[in-house]
Amino acid sequence: MRTAAVVGAGIGGLAAAIALRNRGWDVTVLERWPQIVDLGTAIGLWPDAQRALGRLGVGDQIQAVGVPYRTAHVRTPKGRRIAPLPLERIERSGGAPVLMVPRTTLIRTLANALPAKTIHTGITVDRPTDLPHDLIVAADGYRSTIRTAVAPQTRTRYLGFVAIRGVVDGEFGPYGEVWGRGILVGVTPVERGRTNFYVALRAPQHTRPTLDDLRERLAHYPEPIPTVLGLATDVLRHDVHDLAPALRTYVHRNVALLGDAAHAMAPSLGQGACQALIDADCLATNGLENYDELRRRPTQRLARASRLLSRIQT
Repeated sequence: MRTAAVVGAGIGGLAAAIALRNRGWDVTVLERWPQIVDLGTAIGLWPDAQRALGRLGVGDQIQAVGVPYRTAHVRTPKGRRIAPLPLERIERSGGAPVLMVPRTTLIRTLANALPAKTIHTGITVDRPTDLPHDLIVAADGYRSTIRTAVAPQTRTRYLGFVAIRGVVDGEFGPYGEVWGRGILVGVTPVERGRTNFYVALRAPQHTRPTLDDLRERLAHYPEPIPTVLGLATDVLRHDVHDLAPALRTYVHRNVALLGDAAHAMAPSLGQGACQALIDADCLATNGLENYDELRRRPTQRLARASRLLSRIQT
């Protein structure tokens, strides 16, 4: 039986493990943290990512908890509508609406689809040569140690803004984004009875604004932003990076780079998790020999578009 090691137990890594097992591979997942990290807020699953989940065998479970996201607008800080977000167009072209789900739910659903003995935590892998498997899937995030070993010329690049995310109880609309000078604020559904919010703030690297900082700065923004921030008790904060220069290939001998390890991108298009799921499905379905040709150009185009859109939004 062919053997595969998946380095990283995030969305892309778990999806790759399921997809490969479904095709007869003996798979081991190696995660450096002591447990699977399921922190996060909302993820918007585009139709192609939903279909990938269906092929993994977990699509119905995610559909059961997800909330369709069909209508939202971009507004100014004074509340004037600029344009609709392209949700209706995505639904028409993709055959399904964007589906909002909690990242925690997605991670746990993927992990539960694997036998417990498949996942090994607290294990660090620095070089692919440390592993004897037929296939090595590097799904260890934008700071990938495997990528550093096989493509050291590609490094992380700070994109000039900090992302702040949170979830509050209750459903608050209207949904959409407010684009201000140096700051973007968004509000979306996440699951029934809860609301997701996110902020992209132009700032020096390692800036960590508090909730009070955000409440003061955004006090005069249109509702529901002041209400949602007033209810928030905790947020996640992280600097946003992509990769530069772009990788020349996603495949190095028996190593496949996947998800953020291959094409970390700004969250502007909401495509990071979606593309990791599609990567996983593509790799298992089409094989290592076809993976780079099928996935590198489309994902790098999305990474470039996300970077450019982030400059416009903030």
